[in-house]
Amino acid sequence: MAALGKPLLYGYFRSSCSWRVRIALAFKGIEYDQQVINLVKDGGMQLSNEYKQVNPMQQVPALCIDGVTLSQSLAIIEYLEETRPNPPLLPRDPKKRAQVRMISDQIASGIQPLQNLCVLQKIGETKLEWAKHFITRGFQALEKLLQTTAGRYCVGDEVTIADLCLVPQVANAVRFKVDLAPYPTIVGINESLLQLEAFQVSHPSCQPDTPEELRA
Repeated sequence: MAALGKPLLYGYFRSSCSWRVRIALAFKGIEYDQQVINLVKDGGMQLSNEYKQVNPMQQVPALCIDGVTLSQSLAIIEYLEETRPNPPLLPRDPKKRAQVRMISDQIASGIQPLQNLCVLQKIGETKLEWAKHFITRGFQALEKLLQTTAGRYCVGDEVTIADLCLVPQVANAVRFKVDLAPYPTIVGINESLLQLEAFQVSHPSCQPDTPEELRA
């Protein structure tokens, strides 16, 4: 059980799931501390017995807040939205709220897990081709979907949970050398979001554990 006080985020600079939560915390103006869980050093700190007590799934992120420890990025973000609703990350309109959750789940369940470190380690030498294939497959569907929902951002002109999922996934696509030319809607939304402070301060290039050669 987490102690009361300033929230503590267990994460890793390059983890897209950790990045989603960092964006949410920044967007809502929530001050927090970070505990680095290096996913590659010494075989991965997430596999330690100590961290297993924090999150039995041995994944990041985990957030200790309000006397409870939460894992799974979307569950964490939904909790922040319910307990700290301003500024909001979900629209008031039920149909738009459903669209936000649909897009978020498409990314968080249908695209991103296939590039998880533990998956890529099992794939081995063909991991780049594997990642490119599944990101491309997912982006083909996501581009069509966003053409029906987007304004400036994923759903209309207000930042939502869907946007918190999109930006880290686009960064993954760039990392795995996916051609983004066929996805102008995705690219345009991503560029707009990266102009916002919450997305900039949470960026992997400026975290406490960002390697010097990757710093902005």
